[in-house]
Amino acid sequence: MLRVAGVLLGLAIYIWFVIDVIRTPSSSMRTLPKFVWLLIVVLIPLIGGILWYLGGRPRRERRGKRRGPTAPDDDPTFLRHIGDNAWSQKMKRRRDETDGSAPA
Repeated sequence: MLRVAGVLLGLAIYIWFVIDVIRTPSSSMRTLPKFVWLLIVVLIPLIGGILWYLGGRPRRERRGKRRGPTAPDDDPTFLRHIGDNAWSQKMKRRRDETDGSAPA
């Protein structure tokens, strides 16, 4: 029973490696072209998959690092735009007030 479970686990990992190579975009492969990685993973079942995982699979970015703002209030350009709009409206009101009260 334990032997069957080991074989099934190995087969599942092998299938996962093949699917992972197929689904990875060609532009993000690290060392070899996609078809070469696919041949390696298919012809050398578990060792090829481990080689793929260590040497060919694109690296994930660390979860702690963020590429850009995630919310509008974290985005400096958005905040600057809001500040510029508020300043423009304030200046327009001042101009309107001075234009209306100035003697003709």
